[in-house]
Amino acid sequence: MDIETLKTNLPFITDSRLREALAKEGRVMEIPKGKAIMEPGQFVKMVPIVLEGSIKVLRMDEEGRELFLYYLEPGETCALSLTCCSASKPSEIKAVAEEYTMILAIPVHIHEQWSDEFKQWKDYVSTTYQSRFQEMLETLDAVAFKRMDERLMRYIVTKMKQAKANELHTTHQEIASELGTSREVISRLLKQLEKKKWIELGRNVIYIRDDFEELISK
Repeated sequence: MDIETLKTNLPFITDSRLREALAKEGRVMEIPKGKAIMEPGQFVKMVPIVLEGSIKVLRMDEEGRELFLYYLEPGETCALSLTCCSASKPSEIKAVAEEYTMILAIPVHIHEQWSDEFKQWKDYVSTTYQSRFQEMLETLDAVAFKRMDERLMRYIVTKMKQAKANELHTTHQEIASELGTSREVISRLLKQLEKKKWIELGRNVIYIRDDFEELISK
């Protein structure tokens, strides 16, 4: 990847030496929608930095049930990948492209070297840990303390912001899997929201009112 493209995609990287290192060592990868770039049990061989699109990060239990953790947006990387890199442990998460996604893949040994060599890279990693830790605390709080209807409404808001749209193209089963519940529960709760005229249900699509986030905050 050339320097000018890096400046456009990662404007927060201002250290010219680090930009040159990213351009030299990073490998651009194009990920089609729905493809997993990481699975539980795999050893992490690269640190992914999202350049375009988004990646959904999920935790899976022994029975294959999924729990949505957070999204990676352009300019972001995965704290759990960084942790596995540092500890030389296999991945404990699943990462899936939510849409067509382009990433810059940084080899593990290069990431470790840069942490000592570039202050801005070290700061970037530290900021990533802090923000992801906060997001995972929010997920834990939601699972432990919030009712499923509250979790569903916050989930819808998160998906709206991620998609930058008021239409969610998904199935009731996909939502149920990510929230760790049954399809029947999600269908019932969505029907309740539809009765309030906060959403409208279509075939594999949910149409959401512009003021949905305001409505659920009242």
